[in-house]
Amino acid sequence: MAVFWDTFSGGFMTDSSSLTDEQFAFLDLKPDLEVVLREVHQGLSLAAKAISPKFFYDERGSELFDAITELPEYYVTRTEMALFDAHMAEISACLEENICVIEYGSGSTKKIRRLLEVLQPQAYVPVDISGDYLLSNAEVLLSDFPALKIFPVCADITQSFDLPSQVEALRPLGFYPGSSIGNFEPTDAVEFLRRVHVTLGTGGYFLVGVDAKKDVSILEAAYDDAAGVTAQFNLNTLVHLNERLGADFDLDNFEHFSRYNSELGCIQMFLKSTVPQQVNLAGKVISFAEGELLHTENSFKYTKQEFITLAQSAQFECLKSWQDSKQWFSLFLLRAC
Repeated sequence: MAVFWDTFSGGFMTDSSSLTDEQFAFLDLKPDLEVVLREVHQGLSLAAKAISPKFFYDERGSELFDAITELPEYYVTRTEMALFDAHMAEISACLEENICVIEYGSGSTKKIRRLLEVLQPQAYVPVDISGDYLLSNAEVLLSDFPALKIFPVCADITQSFDLPSQVEALRPLGFYPGSSIGNFEPTDAVEFLRRVHVTLGTGGYFLVGVDAKKDVSILEAAYDDAAGVTAQFNLNTLVHLNERLGADFDLDNFEHFSRYNSELGCIQMFLKSTVPQQVNLAGKVISFAEGELLHTENSFKYTKQEFITLAQSAQFECLKSWQDSKQWFSLFLLRAC
């Protein structure tokens, strides 16, 4: 029986007559709430409080990020999309037949459409931690690409997961756009790539977008836009924690703060406590001093050689890479050795 998102009723629906599990099936591997709570508690107990950027992405957070990609300051999506337009046919020529595209942190369908139109894969596996947003987008794609088999997986991409059994016979192409790999510390990025290697298997392909180092003013504007959308996106993390874990963060007591750390080569985003305060989270009290920072995201930037070296550490070879004329952004096509 197939499971899909019905846009009229606003809920999950099943339809065994029109779809089969070989055409569309939803796999829910989302971590248990206790696991999530333990991770959040651990991060908030550190001397320098931190929370994973994956907590940006409830349904509202995904919508806000889509809005960020349209901002004039946010060059990342425009530059990457231009690279897709210029080189997708060349990327396609590097691949084998009978491809299954596995998109890590699938989010919006804007980028994946370019791949589906040119590559025409046998199947598509979008993987995202926001189940409602994942299924609503999968349902739209199913309508627009009726011959495509779609198997959405609700999972934490920072952890290992198995692919649906329906795609086992296909050659996997992992897809991780938007320089989201920059959210990992470099050592954690290597560990992430090693898990991807296991999921894709030897010979599997991985197409990844990576942001490059550039003028600091360009970088900082991209993460602190004039319209304040990035600030809303950052603050929505607290809304997500309130709704999912029963916390009582007061958004009026926090503000968005970001900066480029030249020593590390990354943009760092924080939520700054504007007053001394205490927050309740599932029976634990978290104290914040005035001005104390809660670290929500790193976004590491890499030269081409830096990223190739990183990928090689995880047993990937670089088949080809592409960069825009300003050298602001790179695409890498890797293969698991």
